[in-house]
Amino acid sequence: MSANDPFARLPEADSFTVSSTTVADGAAWSPAQLSGILGVPGGKDASPQLSWSGAPAGTKSYAVTVYDPDAPTGSGFWHWALADIPATVTELPEGAGDDTGSGLPEGAFQLPNDARAARYIGAAPPAGHGRHRYFIVVHALDTASIGVPADATPAFLGFTMASHILGRAVLIATAETPA
Repeated sequence: MSANDPFARLPEADSFTVSSTTVADGAAWSPAQLSGILGVPGGKDASPQLSWSGAPAGTKSYAVTVYDPDAPTGSGFWHWALADIPATVTELPEGAGDDTGSGLPEGAFQLPNDARAARYIGAAPPAGHGRHRYFIVVHALDTASIGVPADATPAFLGFTMASHILGRAVLIATAETPA
């Protein structure tokens, strides 16, 4: 991983595979995954399509997070957090993280992001701030329900998941807004 690695001090975890028809690893988000809510022209705040495979044995559920460690906040910016995705689910359609969570599997729920909306909010790096990385992570967990309230923060979800993570599948997208 590169500088400002969000996993540097977390417990080691097996890796498995995540892919997307929406964005390739290391590539820039498409306009649909940018944030119209936060004022990016053409932004649609559509969560990315995700597919994953090869999760470790014993996986009982998944969580998905999208995090920007490069945001100028001192704590990064959480764009999306989902919990309690059943172990039988290995794909989310593009746009699943809308206001209603219409594309989410039964039992899964969205936590409020750092804009305090329980939905996916797209990338919106400040103009001239440089390239931001967006860590799209599928976490394989050893419990069917992580037991956090629906209004918990993504950071609390991460804290609670730390001792339950069997594996991590990571895809990194980027975005940059010219000065």
